[in-house]
Amino acid sequence: MNAHVDAQVSGGRPKTGRAAKGRLDNGLPAVPNALLIAVFALLSLVCLYPLLLVVAVSFTDEQAIVTGGYSIIPARFSLYAYRYLFEDAAQIFRSYGVSILVTLIGTVSSTLLTALLAFPLSRREMPYRGALAFGVFFTMLFSGGLVPWYLVYNAAGLNNTLWALVVPHLVAPLNVIVMRTFFANTIPQPLIESAKIDGAGEFRIFAGIVLPLSSPVLATVGLFQTLAYWNDWFTSSVFISDNKLVSLQYLMYKTIYNIQYLNSGLVDATVAGNAAAAIPTETVRMAMAIVGIGPIVFVYPFLQKYFVKGLTVGAVKG
Repeated sequence: MNAHVDAQVSGGRPKTGRAAKGRLDNGLPAVPNALLIAVFALLSLVCLYPLLLVVAVSFTDEQAIVTGGYSIIPARFSLYAYRYLFEDAAQIFRSYGVSILVTLIGTVSSTLLTALLAFPLSRREMPYRGALAFGVFFTMLFSGGLVPWYLVYNAAGLNNTLWALVVPHLVAPLNVIVMRTFFANTIPQPLIESAKIDGAGEFRIFAGIVLPLSSPVLATVGLFQTLAYWNDWFTSSVFISDNKLVSLQYLMYKTIYNIQYLNSGLVDATVAGNAAAAIPTETVRMAMAIVGIGPIVFVYPFLQKYFVKGLTVGAVKG
């Protein structure tokens, strides 16, 4: 009797997952888990190989690079590239501090301002929503130009201040689009209406309901802005002349530029020859890459799941 009932129950249950004869319900052949693991392990190794090569070259003697080329295993181990970079360790750590401070302030401020702008744009009842959205998105196609940009910031007294590194990247139209779409498609409108009936104002709704439900898109935009602030060297080159305020990326850029200048033949041959001979040209580039990406490598894994979810849910829909 029990066997008969079990047979009826199992027979009436809809089939999901793997079907008979090693095929899925959609008709495609089933792939063994071991094969999938092997394929994705190989893809991971392919993605990691360039980074491992950069690390290996940065710890290789310069002459070994010149004679034998790049190798994933250092032919002759050397720390000279890092010793060369950290000859002025005080400047390196000062620039590290500037970049970390600017990135923290800029990321938090930018994410908050983007949310404050994107949330009203996601509300259909907002007056003049179309005109405001057009004004924001128009800047994706056209800008005022470099000279007006410099004149405005110079007139505001931002030269040689940390705010000159923070303000230019505070609001990005692409981030506004991503966040606005997330708010429009994810935040339930009945929830907002219920909060209004209970007497909540717009700011209370935004701070108490919208932001707690928006961690994926906030993490996504925050990661975008973290990378933008951390990798920015151009703003320092335009607005910063005080070495105490230069970012790490601009310091790395100046180091590369000086190396290229010494090797260009535009200076006295004797001076350039003696100086260039002491510079580990290839290995120092790789060492600078490792020094520059350090904090991002540690931050990204913690934000990855929110980053993927935010891009998926907040994607622009046609």
